[in-house]
Amino acid sequence: MIKEWKKKVGRVAKTWGPAWLVMIADVDAASAITAAESGAQYGTKLVWFIMLLTFPLYVIQEVAGRVGAVTGKGLGEIIRENYSRRVAVFCAVPMALVDIISYVVEYTGIAVGFEMLGVSPWFSVPIAFLAHVIVVYKKKYVEAERPLLVISVVFTVVWIVAAFLTARHGVEITPFYFSTSSDFIFLLAANIGAVIMPFMLFYQVSATAEKGTNQSSLSSIRFETMVGALFSEVIMVAIAVSAIGIKTAALDFTSPKVLSQSLASVAGIFAPYVFGVGLITASFIALIVISLGSCWGVTEAMGWGRKHWFKVYLVESIPAVIIPLVSYNLINLAMNLMVLQIVVLIAPAVILGVIASNKKMMGGFLLKGINKYIYWITIILIFGTGVISMLPYLDKLITK
Repeated sequence: MIKEWKKKVGRVAKTWGPAWLVMIADVDAASAITAAESGAQYGTKLVWFIMLLTFPLYVIQEVAGRVGAVTGKGLGEIIRENYSRRVAVFCAVPMALVDIISYVVEYTGIAVGFEMLGVSPWFSVPIAFLAHVIVVYKKKYVEAERPLLVISVVFTVVWIVAAFLTARHGVEITPFYFSTSSDFIFLLAANIGAVIMPFMLFYQVSATAEKGTNQSSLSSIRFETMVGALFSEVIMVAIAVSAIGIKTAALDFTSPKVLSQSLASVAGIFAPYVFGVGLITASFIALIVISLGSCWGVTEAMGWGRKHWFKVYLVESIPAVIIPLVSYNLINLAMNLMVLQIVVLIAPAVILGVIASNKKMMGGFLLKGINKYIYWITIILIFGTGVISMLPYLDKLITK
């Protein structure tokens, strides 16, 4: 019994990494801002919805891990080889364009986090860029994975501590709440966009394939994906709780000092430092995972090979390093980015489901039966709910 248990633990430990990291990267600076805005505006009223999103997160990313393990290839490469280069580019390039905005948000998150610790962005942002380059430049996936796993543990603990600092002063629990107000509906859309992002599909397929994970490891991949999905949404809840009582104006991030003062008044003098470290770790993990997923996807789709991915990364990221040094007007950018993710996700999510259902590519591990129905119903629900949630926001834009 003990011997069998040790074997199972060993199998999980051997494959652990891609699914966990992509879930942690899902809670990036933009997602953290979305969760904080949810907590600041509605307290615990959105917690039920955030936790509900664990299910679609697991369903979609399990299929991504399965495709990577069975095919041994990245998603962009699979699409290009089995459909066409044009289809691959159609799936990957919109993701890369959105990821440029994501880079801006992540570097801004790092700048804000460090400024809350008393470090100037003129120092922190270039250092973060250099650290990013050191971690990813000409390294294999496994080498880049190791430091991220350590940071992910710090990241998880920090946000739980942040929630505790606020909760110890008493938090009013609202188990279920729903409103038809445009602000509430828009936050639902932003939370949906925060749960599944296009880079996540490309990253998990490619990282699983590159790590050498195969069909025999599928049960371990499923377990890791399930744990990662659960922790991802628990952390989102922790961020929402940590922001309860904060003035929503402070979350504009135009002044990290104002945000620090607001946090300190609600959760104590240590809260700004914990929140700052949380933003830094969230943004840094996301920077690496997004850059790998985005650049792998583009180079695979174009047929350029991995040796060119770093050039794509530089073209995407260098402009994003400059913007946080000029402006901190982050919250509107982040919230709109989350809603935009729903639209950009459509093509890669649909083609992923088609690939997973293809017996020629997947053999006996194809998506079929009840699992196939669950996947497609989940996709339809995400897009349908996202579109409905965006209608009041689009109406606002039109009337303006």
